[in-house]
Amino acid sequence: MAKRSPAVAGQFYYGNRERLLEQVGGCVVGDARKEEAIGIIVPHAGFIYSGPVAGAVYSTIRFPKTFVLLGPNHTGLGSAISLSDDLEWETPLGPVEVDKKLAAKIVQNDPGVTRDNQAHLFEHSLEVQLPFISYFSKDVKIVPIALLSASLSDCVELGRAIARAVRSVDYPVVIAASSDMSHYVAEKTARQKDQKAIDRVLAVDPEGLYETVVRERISMCGYMPATAMLSAARELGANSGRLVRYATSGDVSGDFDSVVGYAGIAVR
Repeated sequence: MAKRSPAVAGQFYYGNRERLLEQVGGCVVGDARKEEAIGIIVPHAGFIYSGPVAGAVYSTIRFPKTFVLLGPNHTGLGSAISLSDDLEWETPLGPVEVDKKLAAKIVQNDPGVTRDNQAHLFEHSLEVQLPFISYFSKDVKIVPIALLSASLSDCVELGRAIARAVRSVDYPVVIAASSDMSHYVAEKTARQKDQKAIDRVLAVDPEGLYETVVRERISMCGYMPATAMLSAARELGANSGRLVRYATSGDVSGDFDSVVGYAGIAVR
């Protein structure tokens, strides 16, 4: 069985099972009311910085059978849009199986998607979602997709292909886009710019998000995955979003002159 080994365990999050369970437990909201979500946006920084934002989102959604995970490709390895062909991803909390059935349907629906494990070897944006997923459920499967480069039309078509695949299966699926927001700008600037992007997400406006990020030069690293997620969510009937939580690295570091923004959003 092909397996992907963790690349950032012990760096972005604790590599020890017991310590990781405690770390994730400190980020989740125990008494949160659960809601149905078609898509979500969650951050992917070290848990000390963005963990509480990601934890808040995962705490408030009803878990599906499968998460389609869309994340940016930071490493530059692999093809433009790469779907992991591994059968499972190993984590300190146990393995997470890839949903081969749904993955095959997405590849079939979009010729722009390539089966490519190289893109995922050292990429952290999807890996850091797994401890939260495993914390809440041991049975959830994933379809990991990394985006290195994609035009607006590429993102919209990917979203439509995912939506067609989701409609063709008889079990619940949530599409999760992994993204941090503004990078290394002053806190005030980050919040102002990030709000413009967040507004487009809340309106379930994939074209508006992509164009706003490019026009306003917002350093949102996962705007392509988020655009694809919004496209899929819109096709599946979503018409609104909810900002679950927003924070910046300055909340932890105390440095508000150069921050990274983190938004947690549920789309339904």
